[in-house]
Amino acid sequence: MAKQNVSEQFVDILVRAGVKRMYGVVGDSLNPVVDAIRRHRAIDWIQVRHEETAAFAAGAEAQITGSLAACAGSCGPGNLHLINGLYDAHRSMAPVLALASHIPSSEIGLGYFQETHPELLFQECSHYNEMISNPQQMPRLLQTAIQHAVGRGGVSVVTMPGDIASQPAPEKSIEHALVTSRPTVRPGDAEIDELCRMVDGAKRVTLFCGSGTAGAHAEVMEFAERVKAPVGHALRGKEWIQYDNPYDVGMSGLLGYGAAYEATNECDLLILLGTDFPYNAFLPTDVKIVQVDVRPEHLGRRSKLDLAVWGDVRETLRCLTPRVKAKTDRKFLDRMLKKHADALEGVVKAYTRKVEKHIPIHPEYVASVLDELADEDAVFTVDTGMCNVWAARYLSPNGKRRVIGSFSHGSMANALPQAIGAQFTDPNRQVVSMSGDGGFTMLMGDFLTLVQYDLPVKVVLFNNSSLGMVELEMLVAGLPSFGTSNKNPDFAAVARACGAYGVRVEKPKQLEGALKDAFKHKGPALVDVVTDPNALSIPPKISADMVTGFALSASKIVLDGGVGRMVQMARSNLRNVPRP
Repeated sequence: MAKQNVSEQFVDILVRAGVKRMYGVVGDSLNPVVDAIRRHRAIDWIQVRHEETAAFAAGAEAQITGSLAACAGSCGPGNLHLINGLYDAHRSMAPVLALASHIPSSEIGLGYFQETHPELLFQECSHYNEMISNPQQMPRLLQTAIQHAVGRGGVSVVTMPGDIASQPAPEKSIEHALVTSRPTVRPGDAEIDELCRMVDGAKRVTLFCGSGTAGAHAEVMEFAERVKAPVGHALRGKEWIQYDNPYDVGMSGLLGYGAAYEATNECDLLILLGTDFPYNAFLPTDVKIVQVDVRPEHLGRRSKLDLAVWGDVRETLRCLTPRVKAKTDRKFLDRMLKKHADALEGVVKAYTRKVEKHIPIHPEYVASVLDELADEDAVFTVDTGMCNVWAARYLSPNGKRRVIGSFSHGSMANALPQAIGAQFTDPNRQVVSMSGDGGFTMLMGDFLTLVQYDLPVKVVLFNNSSLGMVELEMLVAGLPSFGTSNKNPDFAAVARACGAYGVRVEKPKQLEGALKDAFKHKGPALVDVVTDPNALSIPPKISADMVTGFALSASKIVLDGGVGRMVQMARSNLRNVPRP
């Protein structure tokens, strides 16, 4: 048997860790690794047009599968392009291994062509960031990187000079069993005892849920029923907690709707479950707050806590629920459910009157029709900006659908690359990219990746010829919009020129048929929907200090917007409220 080189050993270990593919752009320093992938049956090289796409795609794959994903960039500019997508993956706790190939080891530090310092560049967006400068560091260094990415949830970066990659792997190297999944974390007895005491002593309990409630839907519902608590959520908690939820009071924050703000501010005990909700202006300052999170560094960094609980949400509630006293008073819960339904009824009228005749098309109408027509297990990837608003208010989770975006990092251009990674995990699952024209054009070259691999991603392009969210930010600051207009082509024609299915929609009556036809098409498709640039949104509660860092306005041209099928959910939940 021929002796392995470092690249071959590197690829073997990735395969052992469950990696199915590596996304990237080839280059001279990366060639030994790419060639090793070419010769390995169990892993594929996915050629993209931009390394940023590679990192976003790997991050999306990791979020869909829960397993390690990988991306790579060649030396200097190649791996530097990875950084934005890696920031997003890291902040989303997606386990990603990034290979940053490097200049020849003998030239490091001498200003060589394309020289950068990856060990410095990626420090802030990784749990582990080291360079293989000697073959003897293999395989231990790579194994350590994998365990950091999987065990801590986030990015590990391994830098490797091209000449090292081609050298013989060390003989009798130690390859140990790899960590490929994370354990559950149970809080200590003292924390459970104190939390139980606080819940029993509170008259009005509210739960506010984030992405840490993934896999804990049943436990959250059981606890909410036991203590008669309204349940609100952050954007990243929507897909995990909103469906089949008779205690739902909507979403708080800058994209919020319903009664979540009131529920979190009018209770006497607020329990934050698996959320690193960043907008502390929406959190109360005069109620007791408990936070439960699997990452201890998240505890207390958004608000003052009366109790910090380090643990998985599911395990914490499994310990807590049987021990708390069942509450019988539903007055607070029922009042919040009524407020929630009234709030949704109040805003829905803005975009339910004659929307099928409004030109330019209301983007809310597009999102509503999309929600109705998409598969029950569809994956939606959502561009940052106004698409976040439409996804938050119109996409209906059901326990099978997934909604992925740059919800923590807030990068533009994420939806198309994330759709690529999501689609590779299952070619038969419907993947829909909700793209804004600004984000789409930023990484539009990777629409060709869909065509090259015949990925059946459906791009629904909300084309308002502007950077809508930035215009709103300018409006907030009292500034005239400037530099926000886009002169766009006919994107459907561009899609067809690339070899994909493309259709342009300018009238509402064309929309449903266009989406149905695109969904039936077996390959990649783009639906270019010309939408109203004046359709903007504000949350239900705002104050001056909430404006910082986001777009808000009380201008008459800014409307509340609708909320899609959530109105029906709120109405059905009211059936549980006793009539006077």
